[in-house]
Amino acid sequence: MTETTVADVMAELAELEDPKIRAVNERHGDDHGVNLTKLRAVAKRLKKQQDLARELWKAGDTAAKLVAILICRPKAFERDELDTMLREAGAPKAHDWLVNYVVKKSPHAEELRVAWSADPDPVVASAGWALTSERVVKQPEGLDLPGLLDVIEAEMRDAPDRLQWAMNTCLAQIGIEHPEHRARAIAIGERLHVLEDYPTPPNCTSPFAPIWIAEIVRRREGA
Repeated sequence: MTETTVADVMAELAELEDPKIRAVNERHGDDHGVNLTKLRAVAKRLKKQQDLARELWKAGDTAAKLVAILICRPKAFERDELDTMLREAGAPKAHDWLVNYVVKKSPHAEELRVAWSADPDPVVASAGWALTSERVVKQPEGLDLPGLLDVIEAEMRDAPDRLQWAMNTCLAQIGIEHPEHRARAIAIGERLHVLEDYPTPPNCTSPFAPIWIAEIVRRREGA
């Protein structure tokens, strides 16, 4: 029954494949061509099915992994299972969804945050920094914020893209959420120039930390 269901889902995703969407996604490193609204509709119809989620993930197809993430039960995964899945995620979209939709809701999130942040693989380490940013915002108690700023100051400029982006997000969140560290966070951003020239669409906030911090603080204080 499960094998047939996996085959059915894979066939449906194949039917939804759009070459134009794939071409756009591949420019961002994502090897799938399914409209995400349609993909979410498939997942909504399937509802939560943990066993099916595991089988779809094992299928190795990025679109199937995205459906798996949407239909799984995050708290049902073991710590080592999540570690393996992160290393198998491949495409940035699958990686980001796994961290945000599954790992952040897992009872193993903190243990994985610590382990991944120190991992030699920069893509794995980027997941650790994403979880750290979540704690900076929602549960900063016990975090060494000055220590995090030390690491960011020393390592962010030369970090690979995915890790650099995650560290920059953490830098901005420290500056936004913790006024006592805001001046230093802005100063680090200004000194390192990371993402300073990142192309930002109109009406969007630049990811350059000094601008990002200032804009969010301005909005909050003006509210």
